[in-house]
Amino acid sequence: MPVSFLDTLGETVTRRLAARSSRRGMLGRIGAAMAVAPAFPLLPVARADAAPAATPAATSGPAPATPDPALSDFERRAQSADPTKCTYWRHCAIDGVLCGCCGGGVHSCPPGTQPSPVSWIGTCRNPDDGRAYVIAYRDCCGRSLCAAPKSCSCNTADREMPIYRPQASNDIIWCFGTASNAYHCSTAAIIGQAG
Repeated sequence: MPVSFLDTLGETVTRRLAARSSRRGMLGRIGAAMAVAPAFPLLPVARADAAPAATPAATSGPAPATPDPALSDFERRAQSADPTKCTYWRHCAIDGVLCGCCGGGVHSCPPGTQPSPVSWIGTCRNPDDGRAYVIAYRDCCGRSLCAAPKSCSCNTADREMPIYRPQASNDIIWCFGTASNAYHCSTAAIIGQAG
């Protein structure tokens, strides 16, 4: 059976490549390419989502306000006036009774309780300045559960992380390292500005 031109060409190219390169050198080049490849975007998928929408033709009257799609549901409803409400902007990842309803403050424990030395964290957006802040949620421990109104019991797990990231999980009673493990209420203290 006669050998085709493509077979001959393929054999020639392969033999020349094998004569001029080593397996180690080839593996080194492949490894370098794999290490550098993530630095270059391969597909413009994210750019297509970020492209601004075409502006509609001008109509008479003001255009209806559209909610910012980058904001979560909690961030759209967040307020900065009343820290004893679950919609207060710092409570974006809180789970528990608000200490502001139990004789404490948004960042201070009520008298007779002890703040837990450990906390979980969340990143909340302040609607007044539009900036994101890292919030440390700390449980106040040492007394039985606060008898606050039901409106003070919040579970606003905005962007909550799964339990495999416990430092960002609000499903744990964080009364570790205190004299008593009895949960009373939760605070929300600003650590600093995010990003």
